[in-house]
Amino acid sequence: MAITIKKELWGTAECGKEIYKYTMTNASGASVVLGSIGAAIVGINVPDRDGKLADVVIGYPDAASYFADGPCAGKIPGRFANRIAKGRFTLDGKEYALPINNGPNHLHGGPEGFQNQVWDSRIEGDAVEFMYFSQDGEAGYPGNLKVVAHYEWNEDNELKLSMTAETDAPTVVNLTNHVYFNMDGEGSGDIKDHVLKLNASEYLPTDDTLIPLGESEPVAGTPMDFISGKTLGEEIDADFPALKFGKGYDNCYLIDGWTPGQLQDAAQLYSPKSGRVVKVVTSQPGIQIYTGNWFEGCPAGKNGHTYHDYWGVAMECCHYPDSPNEPDYPPVTLRPGEVFEQAIIWAFSVKE
Repeated sequence: MAITIKKELWGTAECGKEIYKYTMTNASGASVVLGSIGAAIVGINVPDRDGKLADVVIGYPDAASYFADGPCAGKIPGRFANRIAKGRFTLDGKEYALPINNGPNHLHGGPEGFQNQVWDSRIEGDAVEFMYFSQDGEAGYPGNLKVVAHYEWNEDNELKLSMTAETDAPTVVNLTNHVYFNMDGEGSGDIKDHVLKLNASEYLPTDDTLIPLGESEPVAGTPMDFISGKTLGEEIDADFPALKFGKGYDNCYLIDGWTPGQLQDAAQLYSPKSGRVVKVVTSQPGIQIYTGNWFEGCPAGKNGHTYHDYWGVAMECCHYPDSPNEPDYPPVTLRPGEVFEQAIIWAFSVKE
């Protein structure tokens, strides 16, 4: 039995553009729900160790709530995911100024970033594809940029996201998906008892505005160490600069063994309560771990739930924050004739 895909009209944006929702279901009944606002992952319904399905993704019941939400729940931010210091970078000798929307810095492409746009969408075989065309000068970025997000769901409960982009002028690009997980089911409480394991022996220390200071440092001997796996809550309140600056985890880790263009294990998140596991594999060089430290006041959640701080964790596979200003980081410049191409796979399973 092939994957079934259902398309529904989900709402209409203020600009008049229709917003669609897609539900991809496999033979076991496990499903993924996607939305054309921000090319979002709206829901993922997977079984626990007893076979009971639950939606493990933080999100909202209506399309309108996805616009300009603080958490950027489930969406693809851009043109540059994460932070750029003071909203400025220089490319080929020219300085560009971007909107400031996170303290003194630029975050996730600014307030009108890709996450707050309605993407074109279509069913493409067994996949769902979203396309967004970002015009030259949009949010201060140079070049017309065409971005495609391609989602596939299979019988093994694996969701694969392939992201591609092409430009007609030199620009910078960093794309990820900002999905938040609670492996006990969204709205079921905090994720401090979830066990996180990272394939990352170094992380990027930051200043108090969460801009990297430059070079990476070893996680060994610090609360940032998830190499052998530990609960998210074990050291989240430790007296440590990174945890004080972010009110919890909000740091980029360098994925061990990263090689451009190749998939590498990045993370594994496990709930001892439900038995659900998600393994994250990516072609990206970094993974930003964000423990939902500022959920309070976000839109009302799905199923009548109100989300509180630490009720979901994001594992954002991406290039490093402030990369346009750090020549030693993996490059984020995209030029005409080149194709930006990155992938993220979320593989769901259970442990007894």
